[in-house]
Amino acid sequence: MGREKADWEYLTAHPRNKSATETNCDLFVQSKCYRNSSQKQLFHSHATIESQFIAPILLVFVDVQLSNLRVSLVTLSTDPKTELVIPASNLLRSKMPELDTIRGIAVLLVLFFHGFGFRYSLQGLSRLPRLFVTATLPGWVGVNLFFVLSGFLITGILLDTKCRTNYYRSFYTRRALRILPLYYAVLLLLAVLTRTGWVNRQASWAFLGLSFFYLSNVTGLFGVPMQYGVLWSLAVEEHFYLLWPAAVRSLSRQRVAIVGTIICILCPCLRAFYFIQGYDTGTGYTWLVADGLATGAVLAALARGPWGTRDRMRSVTLICFAASATMFSVGYPFGIFRASRVLGASLRETALNLFFVGVVALALLAGTSRWKAVVNRPVLRFFGEISYGLYLIHMLVFDLEDYLVKSLFPNLSDVGGHFALMVLLFTVAIGLTVAIAYVSRWYFEEPFLRMKRRFEDNSTQSLAASEPS
Repeated sequence: MGREKADWEYLTAHPRNKSATETNCDLFVQSKCYRNSSQKQLFHSHATIESQFIAPILLVFVDVQLSNLRVSLVTLSTDPKTELVIPASNLLRSKMPELDTIRGIAVLLVLFFHGFGFRYSLQGLSRLPRLFVTATLPGWVGVNLFFVLSGFLITGILLDTKCRTNYYRSFYTRRALRILPLYYAVLLLLAVLTRTGWVNRQASWAFLGLSFFYLSNVTGLFGVPMQYGVLWSLAVEEHFYLLWPAAVRSLSRQRVAIVGTIICILCPCLRAFYFIQGYDTGTGYTWLVADGLATGAVLAALARGPWGTRDRMRSVTLICFAASATMFSVGYPFGIFRASRVLGASLRETALNLFFVGVVALALLAGTSRWKAVVNRPVLRFFGEISYGLYLIHMLVFDLEDYLVKSLFPNLSDVGGHFALMVLLFTVAIGLTVAIAYVSRWYFEEPFLRMKRRFEDNSTQSLAASEPS
C-alpha cells in the first residue's frame, strides 16, 4: 500500500507526467466522443479534482485502516494474554500429518512389544538390556491408541457426510476398499504358511472361517482358540464400522457425544462384572473394549461444536491428562497397572483411553501452531502411512524368521540372555516387515485406494487424507 500511495503523491506533484489512465482519457477525448469543448473542459475539471484531492484522501484512509489492522494483528500475536481464536475448521484440516505421526508411534509400540517383551523372557539379561526389554512390555497400549484415533477419524467422517444421500454406500465401499484386500491376502498367507510348516503356528479352518467374517475376537465363544493375535483388534474396529454409522446418521452431534459417553461408562461396568464372575477381561470382546473407539468419537463430536476452539480444546487436553493421571494414582493400590483387582481391571482401559484422547487433542493443537514441527516427524509419518501392513504382517515375519533361524542356524535358536542377538533378529525382521508393508501399500493397496476417490466429494475431503488405516 505504501508504494501505491507514493505513486499517487508523485502524480499529484507532477501533473505533466501523465499516467496510463490519463493518456487513455486524452485519447478518448481526441476521438471526439465529446460533443463540444465545454464537455471536454468539464471532464478534465472533474478528473483533476478527483486525482488531486479525492483519490489521495481515499488512499490515506485505506492505508490508515490497514495500518490499524496490522497493528491489531501484531498486538494479538505478541501479547501473551491475547490469542486469536482459531475455529475448529483450522484444527480439522484436509491433511493432518500429526495424526500420521501418532499412528506411527502406535504401530512402533506394538512392534517393539511383540519383538522383545512378548517374544523373549528376561532371564539371563544384564541390567540395561533387562531394563530395555521391560520398557517394551507396555507396548500393547499402542492398540488402545489405534482405537482412540480410529474412533476420532471415523466419527468425524461420518458427521461430515451424514447429510449425503449415498452416505452408507460411500462409507462402506470406501472402508471395504481400504481394509479388505490386504486383510484377506494375509488370511490366505496365514493359511498357506501354517500348512507348509514355515511358521510355528496353527491356523485351523474354523479360526480362518470366523476371521473371514471378522469374528476373530470372539472365537472363544465358539470353542476355537485365538491363533493369530493381531486380528482381534481389526475385528473390534469392523464391528464399530458396522454399527456406528447408523447411530451417527440418526443422532445429532450432541447426542453422538452423549451416546459415546454412555458407552465409555458401560464398558468399565461390564469389565467389572466379568472380573467378579471370574471371566477373563482381556479377551478382546467388542463390548469390553469399545470405549476406546467411543472416547475418540466423543472427541470428534466435541471438535465440531463450541468446544472446537483452541482454548476449549486445550481445556479438553488438560482435563483428559489430569483425569488419567488421577485414575492411575488413585487406582495404584487397587491393581490398576496389572488389572489384578476389580477396580484396576475395570478402569485401566478407561485411564489409558483418556490419556490418548489428550494425546490426539494435543497433537491437533500442536499441528496448527508454531510447534507443528515437533509432531510432524517424517520418520514417524512414514511408519504411520504403512502402519496397516506393518500391523497385519509383522507377527508372520517374526514366525518366519524363527523358522529360518532354527533351520539354517540351529546354534542361534536359543536366544535367551543374548541381547545383541535379540537386537539383530529384531532388526532383520523389522527391516523385512517394513519392506513388505511398503511394497504392499504402494503396489497392492494403492490401486484399491484410487478406487476410493470415486466416492469422494467436497464433503468427504475434510478428513479423507487422514482416514484410519
